[in-house]
Amino acid sequence: MIIAGGTAIARAGRAATDTIPIVWVGGDDPIQAGFSMSLARPGGNLTGVHMFAGPEIWGKNLQILKEAVPSVSRAAFLTTRTVVEDDRQLREASRRLAISLTPMLLEEVTRSRIEQAFADTAQDRPDAIIVSATGELLPYRQLIVELVEKSRLPAMYAWREYVEAGGLMAYAGDVGELSRRMADDVHEILRGARPGYIPIYRPTRYELVINLKAAKALGLALPPTLLALADEVIE
Repeated sequence: MIIAGGTAIARAGRAATDTIPIVWVGGDDPIQAGFSMSLARPGGNLTGVHMFAGPEIWGKNLQILKEAVPSVSRAAFLTTRTVVEDDRQLREASRRLAISLTPMLLEEVTRSRIEQAFADTAQDRPDAIIVSATGELLPYRQLIVELVEKSRLPAMYAWREYVEAGGLMAYAGDVGELSRRMADDVHEILRGARPGYIPIYRPTRYELVINLKAAKALGLALPPTLLALADEVIE
């Protein structure tokens, strides 16, 4: 069995074998990535956990960002996905909230590429930064949080791990739940189940996590109503 953390590893595994079971976890859409025919019946030799519940979640992220910082009108979106501009739900949410989006597209996820993306985006003078849910960015969370801090901009992250690393806030799935589900997939396959018949799982519970220390560093007074909605406030 191959345990694939991230889309790039899963894609390499699929290219290498169509018989060895692959249990994947990542933030990219598995159908668009060519991993499965459907979430309910993936087919082939891959199943796993789709860490992101769907593009409609970004509407909620943008709404929370606008509530935290009502003056936001231009946001940069850090992502590895090249389909951001075609993401209907994201565009509709940004238009509804009067926030223009500037993609920070990474063709390759490396320290130097991330640093360059922030340097390039600084010239566009965004009001805030949104970080994609893709798992390929998660290992660089400390670097990303530090670059956001240097930019002196509020940021919305896709996973609570960024907030634990010092980021401002995240509306995120329960990683513990996703990890348990991934372990269940491994267990089923080891007992003889075919990965193509195991549905790809998507998160069912999301939580709002806010870092007050990060807010204070920005001189940002978050509305009491938003703090009251938070599942966890880190002080």
